[in-house]
Amino acid sequence: MKVHIGTSGWAYPTWKPDFYPAKTPSSKLLDYYSTQLNCVEVNYTFRARPAVTTLQNWATVTPADFTFVAKAHQRITHIKRLTDVDQDVDSFFAALQPLLHARKLGPVLFQLPPNLKADTDRLAKFLKIIPKDAPAAIEYRNISWFNDSIYSLMREHNVALCIAESDELAVPEVFTANFTYYRLRKSDYSDAEIDEVEKRLRAAAQEREVYAFLKHEDTPEGAINARKLLQRLRKD
Repeated sequence: MKVHIGTSGWAYPTWKPDFYPAKTPSSKLLDYYSTQLNCVEVNYTFRARPAVTTLQNWATVTPADFTFVAKAHQRITHIKRLTDVDQDVDSFFAALQPLLHARKLGPVLFQLPPNLKADTDRLAKFLKIIPKDAPAAIEYRNISWFNDSIYSLMREHNVALCIAESDELAVPEVFTANFTYYRLRKSDYSDAEIDEVEKRLRAAAQEREVYAFLKHEDTPEGAINARKLLQRLRKD
C-alpha cells in the first residue's frame, strides 16, 4: 500500500507548538514537516516559477521518500483556460526538473476555475500535451464536468480526477488513473469524519497509489489530522 499524505503548504509558524516544536526556526519548518508527513502540495507554483536553487534546497532537506506535488501555474488553468498552452505546459514542467532529477516530484495538479464549464474538445486537446511520463490530476470546480464522457477521456490518458471535498462541493469518488488524488478541504473534520477518511484512503490504496492533502490554515488541525492518518495507514 503506497500512500502519500500531507497538507497544502508547510510555512506556517502558527502551527507551533502543536505541530512544530516551539523553537523551530522558519528556515527549518520543511525539515521538520518532512519527518512527520511524506508529501506536500505546493501552491506557490500557481503564481510564480520557483528558482532552481529553491527546488534543489527542498530536495536536499527532505528524506529520500518525500514527494512534492505542484499546482500548475494559473496562466495554464485560469488565464488561458487550457487553450493554446503547449509552451506554457512545457515551461512549467521544465521548471520542476530539479525535483524530477531528485526523484521527488509527484503529480501535477491542474485546478480549473469554477466558471469553466465542461468542454470535451478543449479537454481532449489539453490532455494530449501533458507529458506522458508525468502523472497529472485535474480538479474540476464546476459540476458540469462530472460525467462519464469526461471520465472516459481522462482514463485514456491516465489522468486522475481530483476528488476534492469542501463545504461547498463534493466531487464523485471516481478513479480515472493508476493513482488517485484527494483534496480534503472541509473547514473542520470531527474524529468520526477522520475515521471515515481513513477507511476511504485505505480502500483506494488497495488498488492504486494514493495522494491526499488536508487544508492548510493558520491553525494546525489540518497538519495534525494528516499526521494521524499517515500514522494509522503506515501500520498496515
